[in-house]
Amino acid sequence: MFTLLLICNLLFMTTPTETPAATFTLIELPYEMSALAPNISEETLRYHHGKHLQTYVNNVNNLIADTRFVTMTLEDIERQADGPLYNNAAQVLNHNLYFLTLAPAAVAKHAPEGPLAAAIKRDFGSFDAMKVQLAKAATSLFGSGWVWLAENRNGNLVILSESNAGNPLRHGLTPLLGIDVWEHAYYIDYRNDRARSIDQLWDVIDWQVVEDRYGKH
Repeated sequence: MFTLLLICNLLFMTTPTETPAATFTLIELPYEMSALAPNISEETLRYHHGKHLQTYVNNVNNLIADTRFVTMTLEDIERQADGPLYNNAAQVLNHNLYFLTLAPAAVAKHAPEGPLAAAIKRDFGSFDAMKVQLAKAATSLFGSGWVWLAENRNGNLVILSESNAGNPLRHGLTPLLGIDVWEHAYYIDYRNDRARSIDQLWDVIDWQVVEDRYGKH
């Protein structure tokens, strides 16, 4: 039954019927599909990356054909577009940021250092306090969406809850870490227990990647 629901969901997501020569392509993961297990299963990754993200990529390529957006970056499309193009482009950008933040637990850097660590202590009190606030925002967000750790132009950190495809770029902020709370990100592994999926996510977040994004605006 669950597999049938997933297939139906994917069919409804795929609105274009033909895909032109790709402007954007599906990102390659820097780890094996099984590398994040048991925190994120291979089955979840194959659906989340190979099905859902691929659909968003296909939709963007169809929607930008013969428009002024065809030469733009995802970031610029996300800032300027509206409607279906905004939703799909933002989801491609969101997922790219999300997947590239992850790493196998054995090799991921489990806590930030340097300027990012100092900023977290200044703005949240401690790393653990920030994690608690992020988890609370992610578990309490109604419906589907994203929770972000983002940086403003002064280098200050904020937590931003966004419904659907929302991204901090729309607010002039730099996204550092995104937590995907759409059900397709966790339902295969955790069913409706979003809180547990977030708790398990910490072990596979590579804070080196988040550090590298900080202070680059």
